Amino acid sequence: MRLPERIVLATNNPKKLAELRRMLEAGGVGVEVLGLSDLPRYPEPAETERTFEGNAFLKATAAAAETGLVAVADDSGLEVAELNGMPGVRSARWAGPACDDEDNNALLLAQLDGVPAERRTARFVCALAMVTPDGERRVWHGRMPGRIAEAPTGDGGFGYDPLFLPAGLDVSSAELTPAEKDSISHRGIAVSAFVSYLAELES
Repeated sequence: MRLPERIVLATNNPKKLAELRRMLEAGGVGVEVLGLSDLPRYPEPAETERTFEGNAFLKATAAAAETGLVAVADDSGLEVAELNGMPGVRSARWAGPACDDEDNNALLLAQLDGVPAERRTARFVCALAMVTPDGERRVWHGRMPGRIAEAPTGDGGFGYDPLFLPAGLDVSSAELTPAEKDSISHRGIAVSAFVSYLAELES
């Protein structure tokens, strides 16, 4: 594969789009990144797979087929040990299909009510898939261990970030700067590996 001039990130999440653009720029990779809002609408596939990797490939495959561009998509989520690895692939819809981040966080806190700190271990997981129009497929993974706080702190990030305390830190993911989060987060690790792959194509 040759370095593409443009790629599409199969998401409507502006923060994920900004994250990939920021990390590509930091890595010196001159690729334009489009989001789904930059392109004609198409029916997005339902996330019916039982793994992060499977759902990431569903989204990337559809985007490559519909746009004719190299497409990347991530599926990320939170795995809580006390909840047997849930919410997992249902992280974004944990409190129901019409829920928002606040609803998800409230439900998670309710489910962990009374659980002591030593049993609140968790990790964020990311699978970042790439699919080309001619069918080439690659995937990169990232994980960030930590634990769930008893109350949200910070106003950065999104999702469960205000509740997640990365291992070795006394602040939540929502209290980290974008650069700090990029360097240790599950998605940051996966995106960094993808950026390195593109940089090799460029050289």
